[in-house]
Amino acid sequence: MQVVPGIDILDGKCVSPVHRSYGLGSTHSEDPAEVAALWASKGAERLWIADIDGARSGELRNMDVLRSIIDAVDIPIDFGGGIRSLDTAEKMFDMGVDRVVIGTVAALDIDTTKDIFKSIGDRTVLATGSMGGYVALHDWQARTDEKIGDFIKRMADMGAKHIAYADVARKGMHGGLNIYGIKRLASSVDVPIIVSGGVNSLDCLRDLKEIEDTGIEGVVTVTALYSGAIDLGEAIKICK
Repeated sequence: MQVVPGIDILDGKCVSPVHRSYGLGSTHSEDPAEVAALWASKGAERLWIADIDGARSGELRNMDVLRSIIDAVDIPIDFGGGIRSLDTAEKMFDMGVDRVVIGTVAALDIDTTKDIFKSIGDRTVLATGSMGGYVALHDWQARTDEKIGDFIKRMADMGAKHIAYADVARKGMHGGLNIYGIKRLASSVDVPIIVSGGVNSLDCLRDLKEIEDTGIEGVVTVTALYSGAIDLGEAIKICK
């Protein structure tokens, strides 16, 4: 099980729900490339980059920032936010992204999603979130009328190879992980699950490690790292 530090980009800056030093001691950094290099230096083997502007607008944004991150580290990068077509996804690969992350397009455009899964399924992560039990959209700003469990099963049947799941209500260290719910979800599909959001302590990771064999391949954490609630080195040890 892999611990993946997340970097959220808004208006070209690294943002977090907590106004702390982003793990950089007394120096507050809003430079995504600097933060990426920090996590790489602390042992991260992969990064999860979310372009908040792109996710909300449906168009690629902050491409200069993404290039600076790719230049700053030598580890695989998962990138999402504004990827709404196969052509756009392939452009991300040309830039040096390892895997693309799609979310809203999967919920709204079946044909495009089928094309993406068929052509680049192994290099695509479906990211979805539960908002009151329904599928969240546009960086959790809206939702569909489809139950999250039904949606995930439908995406697995359609060809999804990796699924990142978040409980929107628990993101930002709110309430920790719903281990029972995650276990039930992972057991319901034959697709590796990446848990995204909700980690608030090392105990969360220990609990998640206990159910790894149900199909948990990784966990993305943002706020807990930036706030200092968990140490990346210790998190990596637990998950390995």
